[in-house]
Amino acid sequence: MSADTDLELISVTKKYGDSVAVDNISIKIPRGSYICLLGPSGCGKSSTLRMIAGHEAITSGDVLLNGKNVTDLAPAKRGTAMMFQSYALFPHLSVTENVGFSLKMKGVDKPTRNASAAEALQLVDMTDFGDRLPAQLSGGQQQRVALARALITDPAILLLDEPLSALDPFLRLRMRSELKRLQRSLGISFIHVTHSQDEALALADIVIVMNNGEIEQAGPAVEIFNAPKTEFVARFMGGHNVIKDGLNDLAIRADKIKITSTKADDATSVEAVIQDIEYLGTSFSVTARREDGTDLNMTVPDAAFSSHAIEIGQTVFLNWTPGDTHHLSNP
Repeated sequence: MSADTDLELISVTKKYGDSVAVDNISIKIPRGSYICLLGPSGCGKSSTLRMIAGHEAITSGDVLLNGKNVTDLAPAKRGTAMMFQSYALFPHLSVTENVGFSLKMKGVDKPTRNASAAEALQLVDMTDFGDRLPAQLSGGQQQRVALARALITDPAILLLDEPLSALDPFLRLRMRSELKRLQRSLGISFIHVTHSQDEALALADIVIVMNNGEIEQAGPAVEIFNAPKTEFVARFMGGHNVIKDGLNDLAIRADKIKITSTKADDATSVEAVIQDIEYLGTSFSVTARREDGTDLNMTVPDAAFSSHAIEIGQTVFLNWTPGDTHHLSNP
């Protein structure tokens, strides 16, 4: 394990009876990075996170943290901290007591743990709420307390299991900015499980897309979105169309397809009928069906849509340049 790597999973597998939740995955996490494990429900991302934390036993394989094999260590011995989806705050304890609870379990005296709790609460901008009970806090404030409780142990890696899923859309946007800011200021790795593509793209230095217990693709967020390697990644990330070309699959971004009333000579051009139009504010999402029955989705800027009337049922031509497509690995 190199000095610039925080975490490494080596051929890790998790089975529940005969069911394989995680299938022989290997990952290297660069030091001080924000990682998102992304995928649909049941893809194995939460099981992977829980194995890193030590909350799930590994069926086979190894987990290395800072070069040390921690596969058989208890969660408290690993140097990680976990922030759970439910926040799991003790309802009868104050905010300060909740944050300092892990230190209490370690035998740290009250003045010392309260001082540490105050420092952790300052990190998440909750200094003025130390005496309140969880029931007296909003959902976003409870999340900040849970985050402070995880950070008080001074972890080498922070593990977050769907931390934003319980928040309303406006607060979710605000809190993901706060998470990124905090990760940068602390300089430690965050490993964040999510099923939200937007969340992963906004937060992650590296996105790890999982499907059926395996890693479909891992890389920088821009690369994952712009150059999906498989049909699953292209469809799951959204913003792409998958086009069958003989025995090959091609992907093309929805914003690279132009809609015209006549066939273009300098591009790939196919006839289609407009099926659906959705207004998205700064753009329109347009779905058109080709003669072979397959649908293609286009993103049309507001100005372009306004200048060329498009209606449901209209026959149009869809045009793209071959250079805007790229090949996908066949399943």
